[in-house]
Amino acid sequence: MAEFFPADKLFLIAGPCVLESDELNLRVGEALAKIAERVPGGIIYKASFDKANRSNRNAARGPGLDAGLAALERVRTVTGLPVLTDVHAPDQCAAAAAVVDVLQIPAFLCRQTDLLEAAGATGKPVNVKKGQWLQPEGMRGAVQKIRGPENANGRSRDIAVTERGTFFGYGDLVVDMRSFTRLRDACGTPVIFDATHSVQKPGQGPEGASGGAREFVPVLALSAIAAGAQGLFLETHPDPDCAPSDGPNMIPLSEMGSLMDRAIDIWARINR
Repeated sequence: MAEFFPADKLFLIAGPCVLESDELNLRVGEALAKIAERVPGGIIYKASFDKANRSNRNAARGPGLDAGLAALERVRTVTGLPVLTDVHAPDQCAAAAAVVDVLQIPAFLCRQTDLLEAAGATGKPVNVKKGQWLQPEGMRGAVQKIRGPENANGRSRDIAVTERGTFFGYGDLVVDMRSFTRLRDACGTPVIFDATHSVQKPGQGPEGASGGAREFVPVLALSAIAAGAQGLFLETHPDPDCAPSDGPNMIPLSEMGSLMDRAIDIWARINR
């Protein structure tokens, strides 16, 4: 079985926030496949088939489960990259696991017992994001639910935990660089830093949509690597300002290669 969350090699989860046209999905995937050749732990392509937690009722949500999974399968076939997608309900887990390589639990759902247990029961690797309201040690229970009662105290690299910032007041997130060590010690899993959602500004965009400050993504991503994060999560798009979801906090696709080269350099310096 492939090791998707290596503890000793920098790895990346990246892709558009939500699935769009095949042309866009593959354009991003092919660019990431080229970058993957120099990322020691490889790249997992991510995109959501449904953005179920949008701020506005009429916001774009994606193609849905069946069409989205078919689109992800095409990305994997063309690019050779493993693929990841979010699941939002227990009954989505088995269907998604039949197609994708990795399941992801959104931060807002990290305490949903039935969802966590259903994701773990598929046997697929699972990345679970830390809720914005939780301290690092609060994620121990989420990991135990994914592992299941028979493996509750075991250590597994088939599970990763992602730090994505903590609410600071009502409209901003702050990243505590101590979280990477604390999460790793509490959960016994590799720890990922979601640099793009950590600069999100909930409810501060037009018409109450989420805003963001993408200019801070590079410094936070590089700082997280220096502080002990073992993987990065970066949403990217050829034209973030025209993306249907999370554009203000996405990295332009043209800048992904240079950012990862800097991250790889820092990783090598602190792990030699």
